[in-house]
Amino acid sequence: MHISPSVFKELIKKSYNLDLIYLLKLIEEQHDIQPLYEDSMKIAALYQSLVRKGLITDENKLTNPGKDILEYVKNNIDDTSIVKRKPLTTDFEEWWKAYPPTDSFDVNGRKFKGSRALKRGKEECKRKFKAILEEGECTAQDLIDALKYEVHQKVERSLKEGKNLMTYMQGSISYLNQRTFEGFILLMKQDGDEPSAPSGPTDI
Repeated sequence: MHISPSVFKELIKKSYNLDLIYLLKLIEEQHDIQPLYEDSMKIAALYQSLVRKGLITDENKLTNPGKDILEYVKNNIDDTSIVKRKPLTTDFEEWWKAYPPTDSFDVNGRKFKGSRALKRGKEECKRKFKAILEEGECTAQDLIDALKYEVHQKVERSLKEGKNLMTYMQGSISYLNQRTFEGFILLMKQDGDEPSAPSGPTDI
Protein backbone atom coordinates (compact mmCIF):
# COMPACT_ATOMS: atom_id res chain seq x y z
CA MET A 1 0.00 0.00 0.00
CA HIS A 2 1.29 3.46 -0.95
CA ILE A 3 -0.05 6.07 1.43
CA SER A 4 0.62 9.77 1.02
CA PRO A 5 1.14 12.03 4.07
CA SER A 6 -2.26 13.68 3.61
CA VAL A 7 -4.06 10.34 3.35
CA PHE A 8 -2.16 9.13 6.43
CA LYS A 9 -3.24 12.29 8.27
CA GLU A 10 -6.88 11.72 7.29
CA LEU A 11 -6.77 8.11 8.46
CA ILE A 12 -5.35 9.11 11.83
CA LYS A 13 -7.93 11.88 12.17
CA LYS A 14 -10.64 9.25 11.77
CA SER A 15 -8.88 6.95 14.29
CA TYR A 16 -7.81 4.41 11.67
CA ASN A 17 -4.15 3.56 12.35
CA LEU A 18 -2.07 1.66 9.81
CA ASP A 19 -2.13 -1.56 11.84
CA LEU A 20 -5.90 -1.47 11.54
CA ILE A 21 -5.76 -0.81 7.79
CA TYR A 22 -3.29 -3.65 7.22
CA LEU A 23 -5.47 -6.14 9.12
CA LEU A 24 -8.47 -4.95 7.13
CA LYS A 25 -6.50 -5.54 3.92
CA LEU A 26 -5.65 -9.10 5.00
CA ILE A 27 -9.35 -9.78 5.56
CA GLU A 28 -10.19 -8.35 2.13
CA GLU A 29 -7.66 -10.75 0.58
CA GLN A 30 -9.28 -13.61 2.52
CA HIS A 31 -6.26 -14.52 4.60
CA ASP A 32 -6.93 -16.73 7.61
CA ILE A 33 -6.34 -14.21 10.38
CA GLN A 34 -7.60 -16.39 13.22
CA PRO A 35 -4.11 -17.72 14.09
CA LEU A 36 -2.89 -14.14 14.22
CA TYR A 37 -5.36 -12.85 16.79
CA GLU A 38 -5.39 -16.09 18.78
CA ASP A 39 -1.63 -15.80 19.38
CA SER A 40 -1.47 -12.05 20.02
CA MET A 41 -3.49 -9.92 22.41
CA LYS A 42 -2.55 -6.80 20.44
CA ILE A 43 -3.83 -8.25 17.16
CA ALA A 44 -6.93 -9.53 18.96
CA ALA A 45 -7.57 -5.96 20.15
CA LEU A 46 -7.16 -4.70 16.58
CA TYR A 47 -9.59 -7.33 15.33
CA GLN A 48 -12.19 -6.35 17.94
CA SER A 49 -11.70 -2.73 16.96
CA LEU A 50 -12.57 -3.57 13.34
CA VAL A 51 -15.77 -5.23 14.54
CA ARG A 52 -16.61 -2.40 16.94
CA LYS A 53 -16.07 0.28 14.29
CA GLY A 54 -18.38 -1.61 11.92
CA LEU A 55 -15.66 -2.28 9.32
CA ILE A 56 -16.15 -6.06 9.35
CA THR A 57 -18.94 -8.42 10.38
CA ASP A 58 -18.69 -11.17 12.97
CA GLU A 59 -18.17 -13.54 10.03
CA ASN A 60 -15.01 -11.70 8.90
CA LYS A 61 -16.66 -10.05 5.91
CA LEU A 62 -16.00 -6.45 4.96
CA THR A 63 -18.91 -4.08 5.49
CA ASN A 64 -19.58 -1.15 3.17
CA PRO A 65 -17.64 1.24 5.47
CA GLY A 66 -14.73 -1.22 5.50
CA LYS A 67 -14.74 -1.32 1.71
CA ASP A 68 -14.88 2.48 1.63
CA ILE A 69 -11.74 2.75 3.79
CA LEU A 70 -9.72 0.39 1.61
CA GLU A 71 -10.95 2.09 -1.55
CA TYR A 72 -9.87 5.43 -0.11
CA VAL A 73 -6.38 4.07 0.67
CA LYS A 74 -6.15 2.42 -2.75
CA ASN A 75 -6.99 5.63 -4.61
CA ASN A 76 -4.50 7.57 -2.45
CA ILE A 77 -5.84 10.94 -3.57
CA ASP A 78 -4.66 14.00 -1.64
CA ASP A 79 -7.06 16.66 -0.42
CA THR A 80 -9.99 14.28 -0.13
CA SER A 81 -11.70 13.01 2.98
CA ILE A 82 -12.98 9.56 3.79
CA VAL A 83 -16.59 9.22 2.76
CA LYS A 84 -18.64 7.21 5.22
CA ARG A 85 -21.82 5.83 3.73
CA LYS A 86 -24.68 5.89 6.17
CA PRO A 87 -28.15 4.49 5.68
CA LEU A 88 -30.67 7.30 5.36
CA THR A 89 -32.83 7.83 8.41
CA THR A 90 -35.84 7.85 6.10
CA ASP A 91 -35.08 4.24 5.07
CA PHE A 92 -35.34 3.01 8.64
CA GLU A 93 -38.39 5.17 9.30
CA GLU A 94 -40.13 3.65 6.27
CA TRP A 95 -39.30 0.15 7.54
CA TRP A 96 -40.43 1.08 11.06
CA LYS A 97 -43.70 2.51 9.75
CA ALA A 98 -44.35 -0.72 7.82
CA TYR A 99 -43.81 -2.93 10.87
CA PRO A 100 -47.17 -3.98 12.38
CA PRO A 101 -47.64 -2.52 15.88
CA THR A 102 -49.64 -5.56 17.09
CA ASP A 103 -50.78 -8.94 15.77
CA SER A 104 -54.39 -7.67 15.49
CA PHE A 105 -55.68 -6.48 12.12
CA ASP A 106 -58.83 -5.72 10.11
CA VAL A 107 -59.15 -6.58 6.43
CA ASN A 108 -62.14 -6.71 4.09
CA GLY A 109 -64.45 -6.03 7.02
CA ARG A 110 -63.11 -8.98 9.00
CA LYS A 111 -61.42 -8.53 12.35
CA PHE A 112 -58.59 -10.77 13.47
CA LYS A 113 -57.92 -10.39 17.17
CA GLY A 114 -54.36 -10.71 18.49
CA SER A 115 -52.84 -10.57 21.92
CA ARG A 116 -49.42 -8.88 21.83
CA ALA A 117 -47.38 -5.92 20.64
CA LEU A 118 -44.93 -6.55 17.79
CA LYS A 119 -43.22 -3.19 17.37
CA ARG A 120 -40.84 -2.26 20.19
CA GLY A 121 -37.28 -1.18 20.88
CA LYS A 122 -37.06 1.44 18.14
CA GLU A 123 -33.51 2.61 18.93
CA GLU A 124 -32.19 -0.95 19.17
CA CYS A 125 -33.91 -1.79 15.88
CA LYS A 126 -32.39 1.29 14.27
CA ARG A 127 -28.87 0.23 15.32
CA LYS A 128 -29.43 -3.31 14.04
CA PHE A 129 -30.97 -2.03 10.79
CA LYS A 130 -27.89 0.13 10.21
CA ALA A 131 -25.52 -2.76 11.00
CA ILE A 132 -27.32 -5.03 8.53
CA LEU A 133 -27.04 -2.46 5.75
CA GLU A 134 -23.34 -1.95 6.45
CA GLU A 135 -22.74 -5.63 5.80
CA GLY A 136 -23.57 -4.86 2.16
CA GLU A 137 -25.53 -8.07 1.56
CA CYS A 138 -28.90 -6.38 1.10
CA THR A 139 -30.33 -2.91 0.62
CA ALA A 140 -32.76 -0.91 2.71
CA GLN A 141 -35.36 -1.49 -0.01
CA ASP A 142 -34.80 -5.26 0.30
CA LEU A 143 -35.57 -5.05 4.02
CA ILE A 144 -38.65 -2.90 3.48
CA ASP A 145 -39.99 -5.10 0.67
CA ALA A 146 -39.31 -8.34 2.57
CA LEU A 147 -41.25 -7.05 5.57
CA LYS A 148 -44.21 -5.97 3.46
CA TYR A 149 -44.10 -9.29 1.61
CA GLU A 150 -44.24 -11.31 4.85
CA VAL A 151 -47.09 -9.24 6.29
CA HIS A 152 -49.00 -9.53 3.01
CA GLN A 153 -48.55 -13.31 2.94
CA LYS A 154 -49.74 -13.71 6.53
CA VAL A 155 -52.79 -11.49 5.97
CA GLU A 156 -53.76 -13.32 2.76
CA ARG A 157 -53.37 -16.73 4.38
CA SER A 158 -55.36 -15.56 7.40
CA LEU A 159 -58.24 -14.70 5.10
CA LYS A 160 -58.06 -18.05 3.31
CA GLU A 161 -57.65 -20.20 6.42
CA GLY A 162 -59.95 -18.22 8.70
CA LYS A 163 -57.42 -17.84 11.51
CA ASN A 164 -55.00 -15.14 12.55
CA LEU A 165 -51.55 -16.06 11.24
CA MET A 166 -50.16 -12.70 12.29
CA THR A 167 -49.84 -14.26 15.74
CA TYR A 168 -46.74 -16.00 14.31
CA MET A 169 -45.13 -12.68 13.37
CA GLN A 170 -41.97 -11.99 15.38
CA GLY A 171 -41.41 -8.88 17.41
CA SER A 172 -39.37 -6.25 15.58
CA ILE A 173 -36.13 -6.83 17.52
CA SER A 174 -36.22 -10.62 17.13
CA TYR A 175 -37.10 -10.20 13.47
CA LEU A 176 -33.87 -8.30 12.81
CA ASN A 177 -31.64 -10.25 15.19
CA GLN A 178 -32.73 -13.58 13.71
CA ARG A 179 -32.54 -12.19 10.16
CA THR A 180 -36.02 -13.43 9.28
CA PHE A 181 -36.05 -11.09 6.29
CA GLU A 182 -33.45 -13.22 4.46
CA GLY A 183 -35.92 -16.00 3.68
CA PHE A 184 -38.52 -13.57 2.39
CA ILE A 185 -35.99 -11.74 0.21
CA LEU A 186 -35.21 -15.12 -1.35
CA LEU A 187 -38.90 -15.94 -1.78
CA MET A 188 -39.54 -12.61 -3.49
CA LYS A 189 -36.70 -13.23 -5.94
CA GLN A 190 -37.93 -16.74 -6.66
CA ASP A 191 -41.54 -15.67 -7.12
CA GLY A 192 -40.76 -12.43 -8.90
CA ASP A 193 -43.38 -10.84 -6.69
CA GLU A 194 -43.61 -7.29 -5.49
CA PRO A 195 -45.00 -6.70 -2.00
CA SER A 196 -48.56 -5.53 -2.38
CA ALA A 197 -51.51 -4.89 -0.16
CA PRO A 198 -54.33 -7.42 0.09
CA SER A 199 -57.57 -6.54 -1.64
CA GLY A 200 -59.64 -4.24 0.51
CA PRO A 201 -58.55 -1.99 3.39
CA THR A 202 -56.13 -3.37 5.93
CA ASP A 203 -55.73 -1.89 9.40
CA ILE A 204 -52.88 -3.53 11.30
